[in-house]
Amino acid sequence: MKQEYEHYYVPDQSPWPIVGAVALFFIAVGAALTVMSAGKEGGSGIYILYAGIAVLLYMLFSWFKNVIDEAGKGLYSAQMDRSFRQGMSWFIFSEVMFFMAFFGALFYARMLSVPWLGGADNNAMTNEVLWPTFEAVWPLIITPGGDTTQAMGWQGLPLINTLILLTSSVTLHFAHVAIESDKRGQLKVFLGLTILLGAVFLGLQVEEYIHAYNDLNLTLDAGIYGSTFFLLTGFHGMHVTLGTIILLVVFLRIVKGHFTKDKHFAFQAAAWYWHFVDVVWLCLFIFVYVL
Repeated sequence: MKQEYEHYYVPDQSPWPIVGAVALFFIAVGAALTVMSAGKEGGSGIYILYAGIAVLLYMLFSWFKNVIDEAGKGLYSAQMDRSFRQGMSWFIFSEVMFFMAFFGALFYARMLSVPWLGGADNNAMTNEVLWPTFEAVWPLIITPGGDTTQAMGWQGLPLINTLILLTSSVTLHFAHVAIESDKRGQLKVFLGLTILLGAVFLGLQVEEYIHAYNDLNLTLDAGIYGSTFFLLTGFHGMHVTLGTIILLVVFLRIVKGHFTKDKHFAFQAAAWYWHFVDVVWLCLFIFVYVL
């Protein structure tokens, strides 16, 4: 008896992975040069950073277009759909590990390093060998150079942004219910609200950073507290930006009628990613702002 095999589409070689790698390289180099040249004139880091971001956006939309065209031509099978699900699951898992590394650095500095430097566990390292005003408390608001910074409180913008992201998860859930019920009007409204809330979150985070730099003297080089604060919140903001772009692409596809109530994995993948971003922010809000 002849065994039938399911068709599995194997795309041609793609230039987008290497283009994405080059874009990330420019972003990393540009960000590093920008931080190093902060307060100085004539730095080229910001231009390299912008070039990297532009290349990354070009890569994303070009790669999305290729996948959308392949799906529209009916090249994908059920096995390909399972591969997409597995790939997205592993991608989100890798993102979990990414943030776990930064949370681990925060916990190590806060729970182990600072108490140890203050003399815990019979350690001889005290402020005599650090700096005169050193205190083993978190957050460290006095840097080795003697500069004083302030901690970012959880009230105000951080709390508002938390409520915004929680609301965006609710609107996205209603959008998910709408697409499964084939209610296209409700789907567009709730998905559009989710995208709008994501954009508002990013705008308020920019305002929060301006407040941190201008009013609190909380900068990226303001000691271990400033470093962990901006790395965690900054990388999360980058993920919110990516999630908003993905949701926008999905929204445009919905307007063009690309999805049905039975076949809409691109929407599901975007929803998985957005809910992951929301969970990360809740952890950030608790461990960075509140505690």
